[in-house]
Amino acid sequence: MKSLDELIQKLTTFKMPIEIFKDNLTKVKTTFESPDLQIELMIANGLPIQIDEDFAYLKTLQTKIEDQIFCIVDIETNGNTPKNGQIIEIGAIKFKNGKILDTYESFAFTAFIPDYITVVTNINVQMTQSSPPIQTVLEEFKIFLDDAIFVAHNVNFDYKFISQSLELYNLGELLNRKLCTIDLAKRLIVSEKYGLESLKEILGIHHTHHRALSDAYSSMEILKYCLNILPPNVQTSEELIKFSKSTTKQKQNG
Repeated sequence: MKSLDELIQKLTTFKMPIEIFKDNLTKVKTTFESPDLQIELMIANGLPIQIDEDFAYLKTLQTKIEDQIFCIVDIETNGNTPKNGQIIEIGAIKFKNGKILDTYESFAFTAFIPDYITVVTNINVQMTQSSPPIQTVLEEFKIFLDDAIFVAHNVNFDYKFISQSLELYNLGELLNRKLCTIDLAKRLIVSEKYGLESLKEILGIHHTHHRALSDAYSSMEILKYCLNILPPNVQTSEELIKFSKSTTKQKQNG
């Protein structure tokens, strides 16, 4: 076993006997030597892992899509990575079976926002001055996220930026399952372009662009639309994630 990611990947396809899982866990580089402590850390970092007397498995392997909690996320930043910038705004929506369960929205204090970011987002430094520090925002968001599936438009950017930011402040990392609405839309929506603006126009979504919670709402509407037209063989959360990653793209008519 080369990495924790590879071990988790195995859990996306089958239940693993608990003793084999713990044995494999001792063979990868982890924070704790104790498998039980490492499992607790993985759960704290959002991995939806279920441990019983006989097996270890991901809950997403069995959870029906209508029973799954999704957390649709969008961030605005003042740099490309946490090394040269930070999150200045985060918006997130807890969503299950067509209904919004809860929302989270916050600016994070910053002393610098480039002019071009202000032009795009209409966020300026003064708007963040009474906001909590980024560490507090990250702590709050991680609690809000829990072990929900992390959903975003171009999910790798938001997921990686948040995860690396958490690690910078010794708050762990993200191990949540993730779903990209660009990937999902490519499987189900006929379009020449799959950027947020293009899909909003196709689906008649009317939310202000380039503000975190507003963009999260737009991504949620894309997710809702796609979930309503899924092939009948896609039933569980893990099947949904795998379906979204297929390379097949909807073909243009004609």
